[in-house]
Amino acid sequence: MSTTTKDGFVLALVEDFKYAEIHMVEGTKTCIVSAVKNYIPIGDFKKLFAKIGELTKAGKVNKLVFDKRNLTVFHQPSMEWYFIEWKEEMFTHGLKTHRKILPNDRVFQESVKIGREKIFHENPEIKARDMDIQYADSLKEAIEK
Repeated sequence: MSTTTKDGFVLALVEDFKYAEIHMVEGTKTCIVSAVKNYIPIGDFKKLFAKIGELTKAGKVNKLVFDKRNLTVFHQPSMEWYFIEWKEEMFTHGLKTHRKILPNDRVFQESVKIGREKIFHENPEIKARDMDIQYADSLKEAIEK
């Protein structure tokens, strides 16, 4: 099933999970994961990213947009797994471009910043340092950036 965004991007639904959806931007290797609930339990988070990992390993993804605007709960253990394990593995499969859309919530944004700094401090050799990780305010900006 495909939908067209207000900005004209055609998004093909890859899989609909209980807490998030995975789409591909048609004609690109850009994958979008969008949280649809305010929290993603770590087990579901890992299943979701396992699916994106399959797509990446198959050569279908080289850019990931993570739309977190619906999240209200920050979970440090999920972020640590995502950075230390998942991103490390995906780096070796060519996924080096990441875009994040954060909720309009100062506490959440600051939690992400502090969490990322902690991960980088405790893991000085982490490959995430060599990734192109940027933040965007909209889906359009994240796709185009």
